[in-house]
Amino acid sequence: MSATPSSPSFSSAWPTTPLPPAAAAPPRHRAAELADDAPAVGIVADMLRAAHERDASDIHIEPGESGWRVRLRIDGVLHEFARPPAHLRDACVTRIKVLARMDIAERRVPQDGRLRLALAPGRAGDYRVSSLPTLHGEKLVLRRLETLPADLSLGALGFDAAQAHRVEAAIGAPHGLVLVTGPTGSGKTLSLYCFLQMLNDVSRNVCTVEDPAEIELDGINQVGVREKAGLTFAVALRAFLRQDPDVIMVGEIRDAETADVALKSAQTGHLVLSTLHTNDAPAAVARLLDIGVAPYNLAAALRLVTAQRLVRRLCAACRAPSGAAPDALRAAGLDAASLDAGWRPYAATGCAACHGIGYRGRIGIHQVMPLSAAQRNLIVARASSAELARQAHVEGMTSLRDAALARVRDGTTSLDEALGATEAE
Repeated sequence: MSATPSSPSFSSAWPTTPLPPAAAAPPRHRAAELADDAPAVGIVADMLRAAHERDASDIHIEPGESGWRVRLRIDGVLHEFARPPAHLRDACVTRIKVLARMDIAERRVPQDGRLRLALAPGRAGDYRVSSLPTLHGEKLVLRRLETLPADLSLGALGFDAAQAHRVEAAIGAPHGLVLVTGPTGSGKTLSLYCFLQMLNDVSRNVCTVEDPAEIELDGINQVGVREKAGLTFAVALRAFLRQDPDVIMVGEIRDAETADVALKSAQTGHLVLSTLHTNDAPAAVARLLDIGVAPYNLAAALRLVTAQRLVRRLCAACRAPSGAAPDALRAAGLDAASLDAGWRPYAATGCAACHGIGYRGRIGIHQVMPLSAAQRNLIVARASSAELARQAHVEGMTSLRDAALARVRDGTTSLDEALGATEAE
């Protein structure tokens, strides 16, 4: 295996001061004064600017018994950024809550807010803020609200040419169900947005229901779930059917009611896109059958299932050939002929360009399973996921592990990343 790069050094030079004893929330006028405290204003601005420069998806502000720390989630991994002066903790938390329009006097219950901060001329950062009361004070997590990347093509998302061709064929059909599966944080929503952008045309009425709808898409009718008001996925889906839709995107199929309406929509002349939480593409069939979908209806509606994971891209400025033993590389599934010829995968090292991490950005690895007549027959017969997988492999579907190893071979990622993101089949 490749050596793990040393942890990046993000720690600030801010002096440390002991944390004062925990106390009740200050009066509202005092909390407002804390929010305008000059050092706190500077620390919060520096923190958000650093997170933006490092392309961090989340900022964690965490209280402890004797201080507090700030961590950044970069390419899916948390890194400690700083341990600011302990006496400024409350002022920094209050500053963020004021910016997010949260109740600064309430520290006993979780809250949610949203903030926008100018980071530079013409550049702003948008974040969703969540507070959580802990034993040592309020913890805040700031989740960056995503924007669409400049290149949202299938290739940019990691689909190879053969996979992209199969996806294009499925979403180009006039009706049917297309599913994207994977764990939380695997990039499923971005893949759906890619499909939607490919379908976003003046000749189509495209409707989406999401929880929440965080990225606005021009030309697409987006609805956010509001369960307290009675607006669920299923309710929105039924309303869509009275809106003359061509394409419907459902953020997630969570229950039998949503699955039933989605399947009926796909069988009555609409293209339906959605996501599921399953480990691979064949397992999506078993998941829908477990929810209560009738096998015949599923076989008739389902067109294609993709499964995906995200792996970190090696930093092109510092990646270096791995010193791993050839036997270990063969055991991992890498091509023996290439290894015998002296080829070695790249490993992460770390440099100034990647802030010492060894990786910059992420890319998807995908498993694409179009539904054939043979697979539809297996679904009607309630075949197991293993039987569906065998048939799909016969028809050319690759495993997620093989897709990840292909990214190791072309130097995009490391063997550690590929093995950590996927399971052997």
